[in-house]
Amino acid sequence: MGSVKLHARLLAVALLVLGIGSMAYQILIQKVPLTESETDPVWVVDAQVQFQARGNHPVKVRMFVPPLDSGFTTLNESFISNNYGVNVSREGGNRVVTWSSRRVEGQQSLYYRLLITPRFAEPGGQAKEPGPQFRPSPTLSGPEKVAADALLAPIRQHSADIETFISETIKRVNSRDDNDNVRLLLGGNMAPENRARVVDLLLAVAHIPAEPVYTLRLSEVQNQQPELWLRSYNGNAWLYFNPNTGQQGLPEDRLVWWSGQAPLYNLDGGRNAEVKFSVHQNEMSALQLAQTLSSQDVSSFIDFSLYDLPLPVQQLHRILIMIPVGVLLVLLMRSLIGVETLGTFTPVLIALAFRETQVVWGVILFTFITTIGLSLRSYLEHLKLQLMARLSVVLTFVVILIGLISLFSYKLGLEVGLSVALFPMVILTMVIERMSIVWEERGGPQSMKVAIGTLVVAILSHLLMVWSPLVYLVFTFPGILLVLAAFMVFMGHYRGYRLAELVRFRAMTEEGR
Repeated sequence: MGSVKLHARLLAVALLVLGIGSMAYQILIQKVPLTESETDPVWVVDAQVQFQARGNHPVKVRMFVPPLDSGFTTLNESFISNNYGVNVSREGGNRVVTWSSRRVEGQQSLYYRLLITPRFAEPGGQAKEPGPQFRPSPTLSGPEKVAADALLAPIRQHSADIETFISETIKRVNSRDDNDNVRLLLGGNMAPENRARVVDLLLAVAHIPAEPVYTLRLSEVQNQQPELWLRSYNGNAWLYFNPNTGQQGLPEDRLVWWSGQAPLYNLDGGRNAEVKFSVHQNEMSALQLAQTLSSQDVSSFIDFSLYDLPLPVQQLHRILIMIPVGVLLVLLMRSLIGVETLGTFTPVLIALAFRETQVVWGVILFTFITTIGLSLRSYLEHLKLQLMARLSVVLTFVVILIGLISLFSYKLGLEVGLSVALFPMVILTMVIERMSIVWEERGGPQSMKVAIGTLVVAILSHLLMVWSPLVYLVFTFPGILLVLAAFMVFMGHYRGYRLAELVRFRAMTEEGR
């Protein structure tokens, strides 16, 4: 006996570990939302290119667009134009879109739209390809060489690696202190782009490769333009720096647009070009987002779950998958509380019928049909019919009664009566038969007690099985069923007192005192 209990406990523990492990994998690795109401931000980034075309001239517009692995998950990318050919290519680590047309006239507008979300994105994914770790020093002479050497000497002394070297260089170039060497290299031009140029120059003299990176802030700011950053490869990862503030590390709300010295766009066959950016934030259901990503090359739990089934089949499984939850409730009510029911799983089957009739009307219809059926069964008992014949007659009259209730409900305009047919006829017949047997063997009060217990458990099971948060959890995380099975196995060896028995034998305990 001891080995059997040990076997059962080991089985329960294995089921528990498997169930919790699968849920943890979905939550921690696949980022499956715990609630159906959870949402994720979806950023809509628009770039509008406007220019005046020169009549009867071919037009070609080339513009950098963001890489698809820039730390965000791309949901959709659109190139919107009228009578233009569109081609996307890669140049020097950047993506370039080319709009071309043979002849256009007047004001032209081209649109680029990108939908991105941080969900399912790999952290730190701004650039995965390695970069150079050394570059030749530019040739400087005269005052510029003296100024650069004078600035680099203390920078080398106060830095320990590439990261601190770049930070110290940016700090000194942007320092508010009056430094003649910095002023000489800036040449009187205090623009952010020129400061970044001087930082890059000093890094080049020190043989540290760096390149400009242009980013867009994911914020609903009007008329924003790409912001200049610097990045350098330290042998393991890219380091990003703001050349104006010295801030290190690209913020999470920055989208890398392109890198390098080349301008954002190039226009042939037109004039007065302008690029306008706009960013808008929307909210999208995390579950819907996961379903959208399932059709892309993104690791999504939807590909290996019940959500991959057709919608009608999903609706069926949303009902079926909740049956073990109702069964567990019946087990607890019978084993721990001591509620008596007609059969083991009859309350769960009745609870399924309550899905259409609702609880109040379901109880009324169930009570009415069962009462009529019991009366009919009592009458048939006097005819001394055998069990099969008696059950067949009861089943036939249950069907007739259901038909009559549906007909009268339709005539009276009560739609709820039409759903009485969803009560399984065989289940109602067996309930009537079981109640009559209990009546004969244990009396009318006990029969009513069992019937009320069945209805109470059925109502609780129904409320639990249709509770939306729980339905979502069980349907999304099927591993919960293994946890329920483990608990059922543990309960299989429970031999303790039920709550009803403690109340029943309380008088004996008081007498013993």
